[in-house]
Amino acid sequence: MPEKRDEEIRIGVFICHCGSNIAGFLNMEELAEYAQTLPNVVFVQRNLYTCSEGGINEIKYGIKEQNLNRVVVASCTPRTHEPLFRISCAEAGLNPYLFEMVNIRDQCSWVHMQEQEDATTKAKVLIRMGVAKAALLEPQEPIISEVQTRALVIGGGLAGMTASLALAHRGYEVVLIEKESNLGGMLNQINKLGPTMTDAEELAERKIKAVSEHPNITIFTKSVITDVQGFIGKYQVDVETESGVKKIDIGVIVVATGGRTFVPEGLYGYDGRRVITQIEMESHLREGLDQDIKNVVMIQCVGSRNEERSYCSRICCQTAVKNAILIREQNPDARVSILYRDMQMYGVENEEMFRDSKAKGIRYINYDPAQPPKVDSKKVKVFHSLLGRNLELPADLVVLSTPLIAQEGAEVISQLLRVPIDENGFFLEGHVKLKPLDFATDGVFLCGSARFPANIRETVAQGLGSASRASIPLSKGSVVVEPIISVLADEEACRGCGLCVELCPYSALEIQHTEKGRKVHVIDVACKGCGICAATCYQHALSINSFTDEQIEAQLEAFLGSSVVS
Repeated sequence: MPEKRDEEIRIGVFICHCGSNIAGFLNMEELAEYAQTLPNVVFVQRNLYTCSEGGINEIKYGIKEQNLNRVVVASCTPRTHEPLFRISCAEAGLNPYLFEMVNIRDQCSWVHMQEQEDATTKAKVLIRMGVAKAALLEPQEPIISEVQTRALVIGGGLAGMTASLALAHRGYEVVLIEKESNLGGMLNQINKLGPTMTDAEELAERKIKAVSEHPNITIFTKSVITDVQGFIGKYQVDVETESGVKKIDIGVIVVATGGRTFVPEGLYGYDGRRVITQIEMESHLREGLDQDIKNVVMIQCVGSRNEERSYCSRICCQTAVKNAILIREQNPDARVSILYRDMQMYGVENEEMFRDSKAKGIRYINYDPAQPPKVDSKKVKVFHSLLGRNLELPADLVVLSTPLIAQEGAEVISQLLRVPIDENGFFLEGHVKLKPLDFATDGVFLCGSARFPANIRETVAQGLGSASRASIPLSKGSVVVEPIISVLADEEACRGCGLCVELCPYSALEIQHTEKGRKVHVIDVACKGCGICAATCYQHALSINSFTDEQIEAQLEAFLGSSVVS
């Protein structure tokens, strides 16, 4: 039953020790005693770990036994634990949005470890502010929206094909968009896949055949996305194909646009003949290495780990070692030297491949980026730091290990989907640990080298992972959206100026013509509750559920009156 505003407010405060993360730096007994004195607080309890099963049960027990109609938990970050505590409140019969969380770990104990007294005082203030807001919370109901059970996959490389097949096997319709004339992406340019030395062409043909023949997958090659409207479950996408623009209703979107190899124009005498890249070396190996090539020198980190591109591409070292082994297999008399800064060979099997390459006679020479190798017509000069002198290596062929860089058109897709890209042009996930295959925008997912350079196994794993994530709303047929969103609180005050519409980063607002004139309308499913609209509305017509002006003012008053805790 929704609580009435004129009923007695009964707030329970649960203070978490978080092991020693909080209790090691704050006076917990003092905090509990102070919380008991706050207005409307009828119950206070300390827990060693409030997020544990025991702590959760204490919250449920307290709600029922103490007849609590508001709950405040003072612990760690709401980003990871607030959903858990809300679910606990709901299971105990309390509307989950009558819950408030106070961060006394990240915002207090962790930043004031050497100031226990002052940190405890600050924690009191934070709890006081949380209690003041909790007293004014209103019940909210989740927003439910239907989902179109069709997925769009952008990119027909290995990641895109893997995601498409995974979704199609689960019975969902999939539309696969590829800008090139053929599927396969960079897989079409590779000879063997390390460390297993699987034939890349065979894998590509097998995947393409499976995708092309699957009845649930519709493929558009030589096609691009030109417009995207809507929100999770109800996207409307325009696809420009050879036969014209097609408008398709989509439920979820997977971005698998991949990356491309950096072309080292002007570096180390690159000419595409004697000085080539690793991706060009793949073609040489596929066609059969020229037996006249007796000396091969590979140079790592060409075009990366510098001012222009500070990141490590991660897969270049694995590629160089794999190709060096294949060179030796095709021409046992060839001498192969790899000039490196650091060898990035993560994973047990890659390390084994690295050791195997040394056993096969492949030579490794560390170079200082302050003294990079020099390539001339017949040899490569490099300063050997261990020997303390310059070496001259004969070189019939020089192979440059260049990084994967962001795909062309990534910025356009970023704008169409309203998803971010990082400083290097790769797509930026919602959270590197908590949401590695999700965007902050609901219903849009990410995999493969569109996110960051990935090897074959990572690409396949991420393709499967993104399909798994995307299948959640598809399988449910509807999505539940948190109701902490923007609302038109005062329709009379709205002037229909459209400023909020222009500023909304999620396209969650629109202007509608009503009997009362131009008024803003909130697309509730698309809204993320960021508050930009409410903050910029000069008429104060918009508000955010659970962050109303009244609630924020109550917190400010509680803060300004915090002298009572000193």
